[in-house]
Amino acid sequence: MAGKFPAPVYAETVLSHNFRDAQRLFFEALLEIHYAHTIMLARQGIIPEDSARACLDALDRLDRKEILSAVYDGEFEDLFFFIESRLESLAGVDHAGRMHTARSRNDICIALYRMRARVEALEILKDVTALRGVLLSLSELHARTLMPAYTHTQPAQPTTLGHYLMAYAEVLGRDQARLQAAFGTINRSPLGACAITTTGFPIDREFIAGLLGFEGLQLNSFGAIAATDYLTELAGAVATTMASLGKFVQDLLLWCNPALGFLRLNDAWVQISSIMPQKRNPVPLEHARILASRALSEAQAVFTCTHNTPFGDINDSEDDIQPLVFTMTASARRALRLLAGVVAEAEFQTERMAGHAGADFLTVTELADTLVRSEGLSFRDAHHLVSAAVKHLDGKYSVASMAAATQQLAPEKLGRSLRLSLADLAAALDARAFVEKRTIPGGPGALDAAIAEARAQQSEVEAWLGEKTALVTRSARGR
Repeated sequence: MAGKFPAPVYAETVLSHNFRDAQRLFFEALLEIHYAHTIMLARQGIIPEDSARACLDALDRLDRKEILSAVYDGEFEDLFFFIESRLESLAGVDHAGRMHTARSRNDICIALYRMRARVEALEILKDVTALRGVLLSLSELHARTLMPAYTHTQPAQPTTLGHYLMAYAEVLGRDQARLQAAFGTINRSPLGACAITTTGFPIDREFIAGLLGFEGLQLNSFGAIAATDYLTELAGAVATTMASLGKFVQDLLLWCNPALGFLRLNDAWVQISSIMPQKRNPVPLEHARILASRALSEAQAVFTCTHNTPFGDINDSEDDIQPLVFTMTASARRALRLLAGVVAEAEFQTERMAGHAGADFLTVTELADTLVRSEGLSFRDAHHLVSAAVKHLDGKYSVASMAAATQQLAPEKLGRSLRLSLADLAAALDARAFVEKRTIPGGPGALDAAIAEARAQQSEVEAWLGEKTALVTRSARGR
């Protein structure tokens, strides 16, 4: 038995949601496509000039507030047909009907998704760039601030806070590159693919792409409709960014623990306890962590929704998945902005960091290196001697005791005494000297060059962002 479209439950569970999402996410982009396509059709002589003028005038006169506040009532299937009805009333059915020549909702919708996704990619990139800028400034400020480096969560060797922060700044630099690549994939025009095989009309795909700020075509018309890698590449870039952010935040939370005490948040970022008067809870960092986890989960959901679906025009990769993509980008942006704000105003407890850098046997690698350079030992023999001295002290470290134990055990372990004096051995255990000796590229003693290179890269990304932002905010309606 035939029923009237749409079935109430279908309207309630699907179409009304899609209508609201289209109003919220794609309305302006849809109008831009209408303007650009109409201009192209007239330019190609596919529709008469008077029809083009009537359609463009109708687009200008659309009641945008009325459209954006409309509530879905089932009279029209979606926002596209709702707007088409308004254009027909303003331009006349004949003129408005010509606007739809040589296109389909298929290529229009994919274009809408790409136009929104490219903006989101740029906004995330701006936030990544802002966070990286904070870290570069802090790296420069703390280029010589001693701190312990950890491996396997255990104290390992001295480094500097600047060296540590630059490690994450470099990760963010790679995040920038991944987001730039994702933008390049997204910003290709599918328009002209029509349903999936293009059209017999002599349209100019390159012209309309240029009007809308696309940097070329998604060439193959089948792939322009069927492929979803423009979404998954963005999701992959977001997921990678959030995974790295979470690792960094985990360290910062550990540093806030008074047992370590490397980081103290500005009072504006600290929440108190309702029962414990002493508490200084670093809650914003916890929020940054969960927001990053949310964005990562949402990125994984994008992959799950597109996985094992047919390679063609299918709703699995259209209306219902798109809001998830933009929820993902919103969560990622919140995490990035929050972390940048917290870190920019945090206080690093540099004296405590330096104290830990010179404790717990962290400098004994350099003692072994000094034995190699000055005593002519193989590194393995030097390592055995220093290791024996560490075991001899049984966790009770001081520079003097470590130097004495090394000198004392040398005859037993090497078969001879050391030529180095106790003062020489003690000098090899200095944390500052440890760091300053490590001047090869990438080391804590070579940080100035690394920061300068990162600053240059940062300037290039900022210029790229300005160029691409101007490109995607280009308006076809200015014609």
